[in-house]
Amino acid sequence: MKRTFFYLVLCCYCFCTTLVEAQLIATQDIMLSSYKYPYPVHLLKFHAQGQPLEMAYMDIQPSRPNGQTVVLLHGKNFCGAYWDSTAATLSNNGYRVIIPDQIGFGKSSKPAHLQYSFQFLAQNTKTLLDTLGITKAAILGHSMGGMLAVRFALMYPDITTKLILENPIGLEDWKVVVPYQSVDKWYQSELKQTYEKIKQYQLENYYAGQWKPDYDKWASLQASWIHSPDYAQVAWNAALTYDMIFTQPVIYEFPNIQAPTLLIIGQRDRTAPGKASVSPDIRKTMGNYPELGKEAAKRIPHATLVPIEGVGHLPHIEAYTKFITPLLEFLQH
Repeated sequence: MKRTFFYLVLCCYCFCTTLVEAQLIATQDIMLSSYKYPYPVHLLKFHAQGQPLEMAYMDIQPSRPNGQTVVLLHGKNFCGAYWDSTAATLSNNGYRVIIPDQIGFGKSSKPAHLQYSFQFLAQNTKTLLDTLGITKAAILGHSMGGMLAVRFALMYPDITTKLILENPIGLEDWKVVVPYQSVDKWYQSELKQTYEKIKQYQLENYYAGQWKPDYDKWASLQASWIHSPDYAQVAWNAALTYDMIFTQPVIYEFPNIQAPTLLIIGQRDRTAPGKASVSPDIRKTMGNYPELGKEAAKRIPHATLVPIEGVGHLPHIEAYTKFITPLLEFLQH
């Protein structure tokens, strides 16, 4: 009886704590106008697909430049702000750091209508570098940003000095095993998001059930749009980018990558979009990052694999030292 009472009290406490956390999240508008990024934000204004667009970015200039630039590309459920620690370390080591929010994310435009492609996002990133007068750069992509980084390296090999992929998605082609889901269905799913669902997804898929206070700001930021009157448009863009991820694999072009490549792979990661839509037997075969990392290293010429044991989908947040040490070594040699 005492044990049952204890569990009831614990469950009530957890529920109330989560409810309080959710209520404390500041609601953001479609451009995250009141959310402060770690460095000053600039806007690249351009026209594409018949409409004006704004691409937000941070440009961190080192006090003692070494003449090299690193571009940091964010993942699907994030924006450029989560590169705060990485940018600080790189800048302190002499690197100029460029951090864009891709169209559809963060402080960048979220248009009502757009045909998304990794080529489109890569082209926008190239336009940004051209505008800033940058002709050579190391390209680092995490998660969805890894797919974009690969596409950028394939489209612009003369610009890409080095390629770094941190737990990239796209190391497998999900569409060969996952039933196609329409943009409308993705959209309806996004409209049902809550802070609790976002936190639970990250807890299970990113951090193996071990939540730390430092992780909450990224879950809260993703949830900050949910109660905004602009949320329907945010959700629509999220649905369009999900469709892009599923229908535009990069895995088949790995052998064409020319740049020296570093694969930083958290070995506990099992991220695989669409796992919920397949049978348990197929689900077991998806998102096996220890094997996916090895296979990618074999297929990509001039690739170096750095496995990080006991770490999940976000090494640069979950195990920063284990992430930044091999990154700096790779950039410096």
